[in-house]
Amino acid sequence: MAEPADPSPRAPSFEEALAGLEAIVERLETGELPLESALAAFEQGVALSRCCAEQLEHAEQRIAELVRAGGVLVARPLRAGEDDA
Repeated sequence: MAEPADPSPRAPSFEEALAGLEAIVERLETGELPLESALAAFEQGVALSRCCAEQLEHAEQRIAELVRAGGVLVARPLRAGEDDA
C-alpha cells in the first residue's frame, strides 16, 4: 500500500530559496519568456523572496535573544566585519 503524500511540503532552506530566486531573476532578465511564463516565474520569485525575508527575520530574532549586555536584552544591528567574540 502506498504511503500518503506529505500534506505540508518542507520549506526550502534560505540558501535553496536564494538560489532559486537568483535563477528566476536570470530567466526573467533574458526577456525571452512568454508573458504567462514570466508571470508564473515572478509569482514564484515573490514567494521565495518572502521565504528568505521570513527566515532572515527569524535569524535576527534569535541573534537578538543571544545578545545581552549586563543581563538585559539589547537588540543591535550586526555590521559586516564586526568581531564581538
